[in-house]
Amino acid sequence: MTPYRNQRAADLPARLSRSWLLTSAANTSLFAPALASEADSVIFDIEDAVPEEDKDDARVNMIQAMKDGASAWVRVNDITTPHWEKDLAALSEVDNLRGIVLAKTEHPDHITKTAMMSRAGTPVVALIESAVGLMNAYDIARAPGVFRLAFGVGDFRKDTGASGDAMALAFARSTLVTASRVGELPGPIDGPSNGVSREGLEDACKVTQSMGMTGKLTLDPDQADTINHALAPSEQEIRWAREMIEKANSGHTGADGSYLPRLARAKKVSELAETYGLWNS
Repeated sequence: MTPYRNQRAADLPARLSRSWLLTSAANTSLFAPALASEADSVIFDIEDAVPEEDKDDARVNMIQAMKDGASAWVRVNDITTPHWEKDLAALSEVDNLRGIVLAKTEHPDHITKTAMMSRAGTPVVALIESAVGLMNAYDIARAPGVFRLAFGVGDFRKDTGASGDAMALAFARSTLVTASRVGELPGPIDGPSNGVSREGLEDACKVTQSMGMTGKLTLDPDQADTINHALAPSEQEIRWAREMIEKANSGHTGADGSYLPRLARAKKVSELAETYGLWNS
């Protein structure tokens, strides 16, 4: 099995991760392709992707893979299940854990308790999957130990009866974006787009980006590269930022109050593009 993430992904800070690949821990044959994929972050999933009767075996699979050198996030079962405590106890044994994704987060103490039960400093992504979780998003975003918010679209739709239409989910996405800002967190991670064409995925990523979200979950390794490009600065944005910075470096100053905000935006685009390996491409 591939012991490490591909080097580009391994070097990328998780606060900037765009593609988050969920990989079932019930099937060890999926581990190597996931770890070698273009996904910025890989998540070994021992929650929804694993039937109840296979939870213990999946947990063993995940621990063994990480002891063998794999480095990944882990989606643990929600705090109301008997599996939650077992999951966290098992994760305390490994050294290559990048962080925890907490399923069905509904209250800030879900995050606090998970962080307290984990090794000190372990980041926790709060997966918001219900109306209750969404209404508590601002408090969750300020809970000790929280790292980023993520949107569990499928379960949220089941809970609320909302369709998959972008307008139907706009309030939920917007809430997670503003809550993340209030909590001084990186942009939130959008839910997956399953069974869509490349064009459909690109359209979905446009919605993600337009709402202010900066990452996206996926269950398909082949979607990772498309997500990465769609959620990174575009070639047009990079050209604009380069020209703006070059003018600033040559002594040009703007004539109106929009100049400094535009220059700050250009510097942000350049930093992201450089981090993603696009600035000099």
